Amino acid sequence: MGNNPHVLVIGGGPGGSTVAALLARSGVRVTLLERDKFPRYHIGESLLASVLSTLRLSGAYDAVAAHGFQIKRGGYFQWQNDTWRLDWSQLVDAEAWSWQVDRAEFDEILLRNATEQGAEVIEQATVREIIFDGERPTSVEWTLLGDDTVRTTEFDFLVDASGRDGLLAKRHFGMRRQHPAFRNVAVWSYWEGAQLHPDSPEGAINVTSTEEGGWFWNIPLAGGRNSVGYVVSARKAAEKLRTGELQSYYLETLGDSKPLSEMLAGATQVAEVKAEQDYSYVSDRFCGPGYALVGDSAAFLDPLLSTGVHLATYGGLVAAAAIATTLRGEMPEEEALAFYQDTARRAYTRFLVLVSRMYEQYIGSDEYFAHAKDLTAEHAGDTPEASFTRIMAGLTDVNESEGQQQRTDTGALVSEVENLHSESANLEYMGHLDMSVVWDHWRDPLADIEIEGLRVATEPVLGLTRRARTEQEVAAVARPVLAPKDAETPAR
Repeated sequence: MGNNPHVLVIGGGPGGSTVAALLARSGVRVTLLERDKFPRYHIGESLLASVLSTLRLSGAYDAVAAHGFQIKRGGYFQWQNDTWRLDWSQLVDAEAWSWQVDRAEFDEILLRNATEQGAEVIEQATVREIIFDGERPTSVEWTLLGDDTVRTTEFDFLVDASGRDGLLAKRHFGMRRQHPAFRNVAVWSYWEGAQLHPDSPEGAINVTSTEEGGWFWNIPLAGGRNSVGYVVSARKAAEKLRTGELQSYYLETLGDSKPLSEMLAGATQVAEVKAEQDYSYVSDRFCGPGYALVGDSAAFLDPLLSTGVHLATYGGLVAAAAIATTLRGEMPEEEALAFYQDTARRAYTRFLVLVSRMYEQYIGSDEYFAHAKDLTAEHAGDTPEASFTRIMAGLTDVNESEGQQQRTDTGALVSEVENLHSESANLEYMGHLDMSVVWDHWRDPLADIEIEGLRVATEPVLGLTRRARTEQEVAAVARPVLAPKDAETPAR
């Protein structure tokens, strides 16, 4: 490895852009190859509160905050016979909030931020081949749109943030596993003039279950549009999908739901119907010699709890810290990547547990919220409903500590997950996981994150360390200012 190590990032979505920006800010030479030309369309508009702190660390926060996205302060769930009003300001923190975003605009802000932080970003660049030296990737061959010339770029470390394409996990290693329990299809479109349930917190995502085991989302976006979609077992929608009757199936399903019919009364559909299926999967490993998988390239669970951008940016933060530490020669690569593997898998698996119970074992909100509380060991005074809301806001993942904070029963939690899917999903990979789950701190999301003595540090540069954090580091990840209640795009 030379004096000026080079990191190549494949993919410019939230995970790839976050890694690239953070590494560039740390003084690492970074090249990012993105297949598309931004802005480009992407589904997944509802952000968790945890995203704000990562945006601040990456340098993208001010641009996102100034853009005018819809403020989001929680969720409103009508699930089976229960109603959950999950107001973050009441159940989590008076200043807990995030955004509902147009992903084309949001993702472009993050990609441009990577350039501003010093990364070289090349769009419309398609990676054709990854070249290995033994188990370690060393270069890629790629082409630009409209030019058949094959270019070769060498690097010291590779970040695969290629999303569902999964260049490493799916194409090269063949180590991506579908979740049989979540073989769902999502069908959605956009509306003008739609309403949220009148009891919703400001800008809240509305989630409504159906008798056939599916559920709707209704997400308010800036400019008076709403994203409205339906998720159901692909088996139940198979005939409609084969015949291509998406529009009629979509409208028929909406019409069969009293809550959705009321929300869409007088509204106008303003976009064609889109659909995706078989999007729930996980890779056997998230890293290896000279490479790391970040975001959807590593895993994607399910849209139910809006975890996609959260897991991508959080994973990008931890991966960048591990990579930077290794490239500076401060820690063996294997040890630093093990830290990333553990933290990223914990975050993913926590949501797997909650989503699994909603789909397979939901018997009422009292039982469900009580289970969410069992996934935590801090904030002992929280009600079970508050425990669920903290997890749903994404405010649980970055504070997995030892020492002062109590750990949950790892074996019991692993056993429960395996029982949930013993007949329907392959969860062999979970046998080795440390499933300790504790609360993070909204004001300071990196406080006390520690695995076997390691933690993420932000000063003097981003990396992993065994020392206590400084006051400057604490300030660097302090909570962003309270979003105004009179935001330009209030919930309708």
